[in-house]
Amino acid sequence: MLTLTLRRAPRVVITNTWRPKRSIWSGGGVEEAGLREAKPAPQRAQRIVRLLASQLWPPVDETKQDASITTGKAIPKETAQSIRQRVALSASLLVGAKALTIGTPFLFKEAIDVLSTNDAVVAAPVAVLAGYGVARLGASGFQEARNAIFATVSQQAIRNVALGVYRHLHALDHAFHLDRNVGQLSRTVDRGARSVNYLVSMTLFNVFPTTLEISLVTGIVATKFGSYHALACLATVGAYVLFTVKYSASRIPIRKRMNAADAAVGGHAIDTLVNYESVKYFGNEEHEARQYDKLLGEYQAQAVDVQKTLSILNFGQQAIFAVGLSSIMLLTAGDIASGTATVGDLVLVNGLLFQLAMPLHFIGMVYREINQALVDMENMFDLLDKKPGPVPASYATTSIARGPGHDPPVDPPCIRFEDVHFGYEGRDSVLRGVDIDIQAGKTVAFVGPSGCGKSTLLRLLFRFYDADKGKITVDGVDVKDLDVGDLRRSIAVVPQETPLFNSSIKHNIHYGNLDSDFSAVQRAAEAANLGPLLLTLPDGYETLVGDRGLKLSGGEKQRVALARAILKDAPVCCFDEATSALDTETEAEIMAHLKTHGRNRTTLVIAHRLSTVADADEIVVLEEGKVAERGTHAQLLAANGRYADLWEAQTTQEEVVPFPYVPSTT
Repeated sequence: MLTLTLRRAPRVVITNTWRPKRSIWSGGGVEEAGLREAKPAPQRAQRIVRLLASQLWPPVDETKQDASITTGKAIPKETAQSIRQRVALSASLLVGAKALTIGTPFLFKEAIDVLSTNDAVVAAPVAVLAGYGVARLGASGFQEARNAIFATVSQQAIRNVALGVYRHLHALDHAFHLDRNVGQLSRTVDRGARSVNYLVSMTLFNVFPTTLEISLVTGIVATKFGSYHALACLATVGAYVLFTVKYSASRIPIRKRMNAADAAVGGHAIDTLVNYESVKYFGNEEHEARQYDKLLGEYQAQAVDVQKTLSILNFGQQAIFAVGLSSIMLLTAGDIASGTATVGDLVLVNGLLFQLAMPLHFIGMVYREINQALVDMENMFDLLDKKPGPVPASYATTSIARGPGHDPPVDPPCIRFEDVHFGYEGRDSVLRGVDIDIQAGKTVAFVGPSGCGKSTLLRLLFRFYDADKGKITVDGVDVKDLDVGDLRRSIAVVPQETPLFNSSIKHNIHYGNLDSDFSAVQRAAEAANLGPLLLTLPDGYETLVGDRGLKLSGGEKQRVALARAILKDAPVCCFDEATSALDTETEAEIMAHLKTHGRNRTTLVIAHRLSTVADADEIVVLEEGKVAERGTHAQLLAANGRYADLWEAQTTQEEVVPFPYVPSTT
């Protein structure tokens, strides 16, 4: 037995609420829409530090975790402990690898000094050289073991952040998604998640170790060779770092422009491939290719600029290091000439300086890549700064109580639209004071000309948008006081546009109720008259429908959407032109089942074909955003008003509807 329980949520005062812009999907384009930017409380740098810390050393106590910047859920205690252990072990292996790496030049020096003496014993240099080989092998082994152990941490970071952004995107307002390019959005999320992984790895394995290694090498040079050598070493490091930081900062705008051009290329490619039928219909393949090539040219120009500036940066770094290395080698050669240093010392200082070259090189690379990662993360944080809409009523106490099986609801809800006004951004009001009372368990049809607000009523009930004025109640409770998730789970919708996943017919039907078994899917498919279609398909229920269901006809897609809504078995059903693409015979069969399915359910039907709603308990005629007429089919015909005119226009046998003539524009 299925019941819908709606309880009023406690009144909560919400401050700094926003109002979304609204837009309507209109064929080939989207009117401008978006959300007001939220002002994040912490600074961007603080958020990045918090994010990195949450991935490197998550609190074991789940109540102390800041889950809002990762998956939206706390990291389990066992997972947090495992991450900590892996980070600690990776850090230990890192220290061991650095110690062995810095020690290898000393072993090489000893071997050279021993071999330089006339009375050298063969065993001594062999032992030292063997130790040198073991040290290098050990350093490499420690490093690879560290990478293998830390891989789980870095991949978990990508998973956490990607999941967090994914959850956030699905929580954003309907208008946000209408205004977004899917290709650009996909690249932003992917780059942002991978940038977090890069920063996590670079912070632990490059920034701090590099700083430590530079300090150790400089200290050894100062102790072993004196202050002049140390000053030359510090001057080289300082000049190298200063040049790298200054020049890399000047490259950031170029990288941003390249990123924007890259996102535009990806967005255009996905947009045209998704809408390839429109391209074919109008023969615009070459036009789209030219547009794509133009965007590729813009990306190419930015990428070339990036590479040019990178070459200048690399050459400048190598020039600074070459001057520094030559200066210190000359100082050491002078010490050898004066007898205060050996040939082994020259090899040692050369080895130490080349040991310093690697972290210096990493400083340049890490700084460049961190800047790039920060640019990518900035775009990701811009997404995270968008406030979800509608404002989530997580405090609400709406609940849906289900008994065993999928019995129809005992107490379907009543729905009321009270003085509802609403308008999309940049347009006049679509609804102007609509008052409609839908009794529990009744079927109410909405008819009227295009643009009169029929589909908008369903969007408001589903809370894709909120009314500008007035309110919508379910069993007397304002929908704004109900949990959005529970509200939407209690409404089955067959929209005007039929959205299908690029998966099997079975998956698309099963999506209506993921807890149902295959037998329930089969019953829903039969109810939607999908049986004849499935018999003609070699793979049956496993047949792939293609991107957006393009492998199916319009009528077949509508039947899949109907089956999905039937399987959902919700107490409220909304059908928006649900049978407009079906032939008359199939439509009659499906409508007969929907009448049976709709018993003890509150049903809202939108239709242009009036014959499909003639049996509705009440028909509401909308015109110019207002209720023009309402009543049963017989009552409205007797009133001889707007509905009667529409009915006569559709049913007059003598009427001949000509094929629409499209005049020439030439």
